Amino acid sequence: MTVTVFEHPLSPYAQKVKIALDEKGVDYNAKMPAAIGTGQIDAEFLKANPRGEVPALIDGDVAIFDSTIILEYIEDKWPTPALLPKDPAARARARTIEEVMDTAFEPINWGMGEIRWFKRVEGAKAQALEARAAAQARGLYDWLARALGTHTWFGGDIFGWADVSVVPYLNGATGLGIGPHAHSPLGQWLARANERASVQKAANAAAASIAGMGMVADAVKDRLFKREYRDHRLEWMIRSGGLDVVIEGLKTETIRFSNELS
Repeated sequence: MTVTVFEHPLSPYAQKVKIALDEKGVDYNAKMPAAIGTGQIDAEFLKANPRGEVPALIDGDVAIFDSTIILEYIEDKWPTPALLPKDPAARARARTIEEVMDTAFEPINWGMGEIRWFKRVEGAKAQALEARAAAQARGLYDWLARALGTHTWFGGDIFGWADVSVVPYLNGATGLGIGPHAHSPLGQWLARANERASVQKAANAAAASIAGMGMVADAVKDRLFKREYRDHRLEWMIRSGGLDVVIEGLKTETIRFSNELS
């Protein structure tokens, strides 16, 4: 039975799941929830993830959500080739890198998307938020460069868990104009990662999706689209100077939070 992954091509959380499955040679069907971002109900998707967030994975009668838990399931069920190293300390380092990317880097790209695509703010305010995002990204690049060191991959000689968890975010940042310097060790790592078929597949799907983003700002203005402000994204917007963006989004009902479980 083919695995189903509920996703959006621009979601780095979904991208890392797809990259992991492709690295392991697991067949899957990528499927976008109906009317994602509008607040409308997709019963099949919500059955897989009642929080209403991508990704969600269905494998027969097993339904799993949260990208980290999905990666753990993939690693347990399809252990070859291994993405996690055997050494406990190295495994912990890989998981730490994933956690940092998911909670500290993701909101940077997401916040840039709020400005570039969804036009939440413009002018000087937008420039200030973008400058803040770029500075935060540079700090994380320094942290990642130290974690990479002189190795080919974050786990050493083998492309693995940490690499899967970093590449969607750095590709997203590069598309937003705040990626790592191409000639830096981190930029060279990114070039190597982008040569992999699994990464190219996810990146190409994301690029195709971006082509259809031209009208999303109008959809927000017309109150037809709601962006999810989950924990770390809300924190990023407030700490970076965008509290008024949050307040306006609440007033116009163009932001949402995770679904409450019942």
